Amino acid sequence: MIAIIDYGMGNIHSVRKALQLSGGRTLVTNKPQEIKSAGKIVLPGVGAFADAVSELEKQGLVPAIKEAIKEGKPFLGICLGLQLLFAGSQEATGSCGLSVLKGTVKKFQEKKGLKVPHMGWNQLSIKKSGCPLLEGIVDNSYVYFCHSYYPKNQDKEVAAAVTDYGIEFSSVIWKDNLYGVQFHPEKSQDIGLKMINNFVALC
Repeated sequence: MIAIIDYGMGNIHSVRKALQLSGGRTLVTNKPQEIKSAGKIVLPGVGAFADAVSELEKQGLVPAIKEAIKEGKPFLGICLGLQLLFAGSQEATGSCGLSVLKGTVKKFQEKKGLKVPHMGWNQLSIKKSGCPLLEGIVDNSYVYFCHSYYPKNQDKEVAAAVTDYGIEFSSVIWKDNLYGVQFHPEKSQDIGLKMINNFVALC
């Protein structure tokens, strides 16, 4: 069973549909015990960092998330769901993230020809071979982004793929059982669905 964490800030319907199309059995939940008992976990997210942290804490979901990751269960953070795994964000200097990954979240600076938010299709440059999430994905494939902030990870080794938008940032994170994508695979057509299928297929 794949638990999709519902804390009121995720694109739940599209994520669940994509997982189910890939053969995944899903459960949308905000109950810590159901998250703990699931075989895989997905943390989606759309919206503000501070609000997301507040909701996770209010619903008592933080310990369940950390425990699931520590136990080695496949875990996928999507967009804001990836950003929440870091220590904090420029978007909300008074809010602490989950600190599962070392680093923080920065805001894009507007540059000539580059608007913020970064919205639309952009390429993945694969930097780390062997990432199960990227199995069958060709280098420079296009995926769909919609974000104003990006992860700045301290450990460069966790960056399985990067994307260039005025600055090169980590767009796919991989550390053991932990996966994170800054884009929306559920909106990235065949490429995104392939990644979802890869996640569903994980043992």
